Amino acid sequence: MSRYTFTSESVSEGHPDKVCDYISDSILDACFEQNTQSRVACETLCKNDTVVIAGEITTNARLDYERIVRQAVKDIGYTDPSEPFCDTTLKLVPLITRQSNEISQGVTAATSQSGDQGAGDQGIMFGYATDESPELMPLPILLAHKLTKGLADDRKAGRVSWLRPDSKSQVSVLYDGNEPKEVTAVVVSTQHKAEADQKRITEYVREELGPRVLGAWWKKDLKLFVNPTGSFVHGGPSADAGVTGRKIIVDSYGGAGRHGGGAFSGKDPSKVDRSSAYFCRFVAKQVVASGLARKAEIQVGYAIGMAQPVSVKVDTFGTGDERAAAEFVMNGFDFRPRAIIERLDLLRPIYRSTTNYGHFGRPGLPWEVVEKAVAVAR
Repeated sequence: MSRYTFTSESVSEGHPDKVCDYISDSILDACFEQNTQSRVACETLCKNDTVVIAGEITTNARLDYERIVRQAVKDIGYTDPSEPFCDTTLKLVPLITRQSNEISQGVTAATSQSGDQGAGDQGIMFGYATDESPELMPLPILLAHKLTKGLADDRKAGRVSWLRPDSKSQVSVLYDGNEPKEVTAVVVSTQHKAEADQKRITEYVREELGPRVLGAWWKKDLKLFVNPTGSFVHGGPSADAGVTGRKIIVDSYGGAGRHGGGAFSGKDPSKVDRSSAYFCRFVAKQVVASGLARKAEIQVGYAIGMAQPVSVKVDTFGTGDERAAAEFVMNGFDFRPRAIIERLDLLRPIYRSTTNYGHFGRPGLPWEVVEKAVAVAR
């Protein structure tokens, strides 16, 4: 279709699923702060006044799970003791064992059949980049994240006293071919204190939040839906259950690029669900930044315990020289897990910083860097 509208959504750090992602990544970072060889696959569930952490962790780190969980919940902003879900009153149920020896022997270079660090699981991963924004991200998800991040910033800075942590946004963009033309609709649903009614919240979004965070993409005549049910006082884990890994499209490309199905949060980089998805994004960015294509998608597949991928595919969607892009990728990038970890320097406690407002498209993350050689080539 030459003209079409594409929509993506974002959720804030206070969304129940994102609360769980942040707790899982906080535990991962706590492991790496003490032991960079930790093997972590941590899942979290939260509901009412209870947090359950479950999974497999092999580490020499000494972990105070209760302290880590309470601090993560406090960071997000659930600090009201009148609510069931609160940092000081929640209950923790830990269900943690060590990593399976059969997985470990395939991941560890000294014991793997390949003689190299093998993939921590089988699976397929995708990375995507497009030149429709300076961040080389699809515009709808980029703008949706700006809205939820703006809500959180206003809440934490005390600029809007009635905002609460749980929120969602949705942005629809009209395209003509590969070019985004205008934002046609915005949805913002935000938890709030009881004294703020829908009219007041709508005025804030229309007059302050939208124009500030969307800039030139904001138009007064776009369709705007704010708290479409009329009220959103009861939210967060006090209202809905949250689980790690349920926001994989929010975490990646908002549906504009494909996703292999594996979640990111709570997993150390031996899990290619995370590290290879990051690397595929890195490689796709280099393809677009080099001028080989306007859009690029990288797919890679792995067998558990094996170092070399079973497949690597490059797709430029007819926007560039696909053969040249494929040669560029195959000659310049090593998709073995150990090589990915070394190239992106992933054995560091950086994962809490990835959890919210997208794992891609934000500065400061190693897979978002455009390498100097590529930038010069362009």
